[in-house]
Amino acid sequence: MIKEGDKWKIVFTILEGSFEPIIIFFRLINSPATFQTMMNEILQDLINTEKVASFINDVIIRMEREEGHDKLVEEVVRRLAENDLYVKLEKYKWKIKEVGFLGVVIGPEGIKMEEEKVKGVSD
Repeated sequence: MIKEGDKWKIVFTILEGSFEPIIIFFRLINSPATFQTMMNEILQDLINTEKVASFINDVIIRMEREEGHDKLVEEVVRRLAENDLYVKLEKYKWKIKEVGFLGVVIGPEGIKMEEEKVKGVSD
């Protein structure tokens, strides 16, 4: 269990960098880190191609072109199902050009800070 007042010290490091989680912790010791390790193992070869990014229970699939996107999504969903992990269809964002992820916006121009966070710093 995380001591009250110490939650700000928690940081997860993944291939894309270090991030502070914005999740509710359950009373399971190391459960986020354990789950992240499991997701990395399930999707390892896809993560290494830089087409898939995973952070805890969020998975982003990135393709330069739409060609092959559907097959990659099917592969990710198949692997999750084989490991008794399932997706909530209402949480899907399908074939979008930009997505907010861990406080940044990822899109065709690269990675940039969320506009709200930039305004907060410049004000």
